[in-house]
Amino acid sequence: MTPDVGDIRGAPVIIGAGVAGLMTALHLAPHPVYLLSPTRLGTETSSTLAQGGLAASLGADDSPDLHLADTLAAGDGLCDESVVRRVANAADRAIENLMDLGVAFDCSWDGTLRLGLEAAHSRRRIVHAGGDSTGRVVRALIIAVRRTPSITILEGMEARRLIVENGAVSGVVAAKGGQAIIFPTRRVVLASGGIGALFRDTTNPAGSFGHGLALAACAGAELADLEFIQFHPTALDVSHRPMPLVSEAVRGEGAVLIDECGHRFLCDTPGGELASRDVVARAVWQQLGTGHRVYLDARQSLGQKFAKRFPAVTRHCRDAGIHPAVEPIPVRPAAHYHMGGVAVDAADRSTVSGLWACGEVACTGLHGANRLASNSLTEAVTTSLWVAQSVAAAPAGWQCPRLVATAPPRPDPSSVRHAVSNGLGVIRDGQALSDTVETLLPIAVRNTGASDPALIALMIAIAALRREESRGSHCRSDFPTRRAQARSSRLTLASAMTVAAELSLRPAERSA
Repeated sequence: MTPDVGDIRGAPVIIGAGVAGLMTALHLAPHPVYLLSPTRLGTETSSTLAQGGLAASLGADDSPDLHLADTLAAGDGLCDESVVRRVANAADRAIENLMDLGVAFDCSWDGTLRLGLEAAHSRRRIVHAGGDSTGRVVRALIIAVRRTPSITILEGMEARRLIVENGAVSGVVAAKGGQAIIFPTRRVVLASGGIGALFRDTTNPAGSFGHGLALAACAGAELADLEFIQFHPTALDVSHRPMPLVSEAVRGEGAVLIDECGHRFLCDTPGGELASRDVVARAVWQQLGTGHRVYLDARQSLGQKFAKRFPAVTRHCRDAGIHPAVEPIPVRPAAHYHMGGVAVDAADRSTVSGLWACGEVACTGLHGANRLASNSLTEAVTTSLWVAQSVAAAPAGWQCPRLVATAPPRPDPSSVRHAVSNGLGVIRDGQALSDTVETLLPIAVRNTGASDPALIALMIAIAALRREESRGSHCRSDFPTRRAQARSSRLTLASAMTVAAELSLRPAERSA
């Protein structure tokens, strides 16, 4: 039985309600649209937890060309320059658009936007809301969405499968309260976030385990650059999950990384604490691996000003009994952002007709092998407009899907976290990756709650195993150098399962 969700059959379905999903829905107005959120709006999204800001070349000494250059440098050869240029050129208008929607960004005494500095940026260009409380952006967008009559908000609704007929999307199988619901539609937008919750140590909410990637993969879509996972170097080293983030902006204000003896171990690294995230994360990882503790010390740079400048970080620290104005903050790397995702074109269309992807779940080519800080929210805001324009221009026809499916089990990533954390961490090697594939394959093929998370983790492990080089966030101890030519990786579910099956046969072949 299908509950009453309004008489707008065939309307686009947006899966996910972070910045990307909310903005896409707003841009589609006044066209009717369904917005599916597994939780109440504003809860359990990476956008809500964000402490960084949005990167845009708004300073008098800045330009889109400089933003472009910094993004390309961080992306380590894998950025799509045309995409980077397009986003950099649109970023200032995206900030204006958010302000029009009620987002209150931090300003200086004269009313101009206050611009922060973050790692690998050559200029101050990070716009914040509430210091390190950029999640306020989401709250403003939620108010705007709730006021928009064309948007049908379905909270507590989980998409479980896409229905595909003749190579095109024809519906969404969702679930609410144990009941399977089918939305007939030929237009679906994935805006479901990232994959951090596949790891033990993560800054992502529990729902960010690659759910959108699993939907796309099972629908036959091509995924790209899955091996590139950004580990934020300074997550607060506490026991609860998700781990609170100690914003990169803290280092932008002069905080330094030290060990338990007070030694600053990044002194000789170009860029120091503001080197690219992959460089800093590996340095912290290596310190921890040799038995040291790592701390972020803001006592000299901020001192008593810390609480006013970083209220959210201060709150998290004090909850853990840490007072950052007078003592260093314990930190460690944590899975934070996925540069890989659903392979999309310039209009964010996937390789499956009727399926778009926006935000972290998409691989647009903006981030390359290593995301430049605060480019993610900028990407979500800018590309959501292009997605909406493409969706609005697509045929709206629909028919009741011939395939009537029951919803698969609710995904649960808990049983794969040990294998993922051990094999797909900051520094990887071929043997550990092969072992990870062998562990995940039998879980992925079972029809259980762990199947979808295991499926995506398996595809990531295969992509990492096949990339025999170190580039950006992907570091192989057995292939420490970078190849001369940068190549994007592509993978489908079918090709991944073929590779996994071949790998699983090799031990038996050796013993025969």
